[in-house]
Amino acid sequence: AAALRRYAVARTLVPSPTATDAVARLGFVQYDPIRRPACAQDLILRHRVAGYRAGDLDRDYPGHPLEEAFLHVYGVMPAALERSLHPRGDDAAWRVEREHPGLARRVLRYLREREAVHPRELAQALDAAAMTGAWGGTSPASTRALDMLQHRGLARVVRRAGGIRVYAPSGDRPRAEPPSRRAGTILSMLLRLYAPLPSATLAQLARMVGGRGLDDVRRERALARFVEGPSVASATVDRVRYLWPADEDPLAAAVDERVRALAPFDPVAWDRRRFEHLWGWRYRFEAYTPAAKRVYGYYALPLLWREHVVGWVNAAPSPRGLAIDVRYAGAKPRGPAFRRALDDEIASLRAFARDAGRGSRAADAAAAATPAEAGS
Repeated sequence: AAALRRYAVARTLVPSPTATDAVARLGFVQYDPIRRPACAQDLILRHRVAGYRAGDLDRDYPGHPLEEAFLHVYGVMPAALERSLHPRGDDAAWRVEREHPGLARRVLRYLREREAVHPRELAQALDAAAMTGAWGGTSPASTRALDMLQHRGLARVVRRAGGIRVYAPSGDRPRAEPPSRRAGTILSMLLRLYAPLPSATLAQLARMVGGRGLDDVRRERALARFVEGPSVASATVDRVRYLWPADEDPLAAAVDERVRALAPFDPVAWDRRRFEHLWGWRYRFEAYTPAAKRVYGYYALPLLWREHVVGWVNAAPSPRGLAIDVRYAGAKPRGPAFRRALDDEIASLRAFARDAGRGSRAADAAAAATPAEAGS
């Protein structure tokens, strides 16, 4: 278990020269719009790219072979992987199609007549009605149609303006790979992203991807063939079977002396099953939990010290800047090395949050000045 902890930390927290290099190396970075104190993608990349500033990924990736898409969750990935998701294989009609027949055709026609389209511009041009989304908010039906077209590979995100996706029609796609090869590509990417991975979690991820790439094969057969294949190594620890790429050596991993406040969706912390087994306590993401029932806080950041996740941090805006509240899952680590490393991380997080705040205010100003080109 100790070796797996070191391996889980060391293999993913590898420096990359740029944000796009980091995405290419990881294979996928999850997007999330909550800013506490910055968006998840920015919190993930600040630990992997020296000098990273909030929003650098949004600014950099349009010029590189990366695509935004839904895999098991929504994020950005190498274009070659995104192509492997199509055709999706899930042909069920979306609610926007049932409630607004013909709207998707109008949206696609509008897209094809322009180089890039902001959702607000589209809603105004098509006079689209509002719809209630999955989280209770409302958005124009044309925006939901854009999501559907992107999901099916007919539209793509070409850039972000103030955090809002700007769309264009997709170009011609190469012929789809055979289903078994596509399944292997997707499973390999998920394993490399989250290794060492409990076999039960890989099966869960395969179900989450579902029709988005795996529905056109017999999922269990494809999964068994992949897990037992030569590209996957495994070991059983405390009756949990762990998987990792066969070309990596878990026993060779070494960790540094830094303290890191991780994003809730960082590859180190993403799998709650692995988290509880390796670090011995149950972390939960509670942004959507009623306040009275929260244990950790609205947006608790797991606190990593060497190869141990020792507690969590809540970082909230206050009149005096970023208010930091550090809590521990067990005994607080002792010694000057931890204190210095924690002070360094808190100072770094505060500086990062100040930069993120300036960036979000600039984005809001741009949105107000140029509504067709930027959003809030």
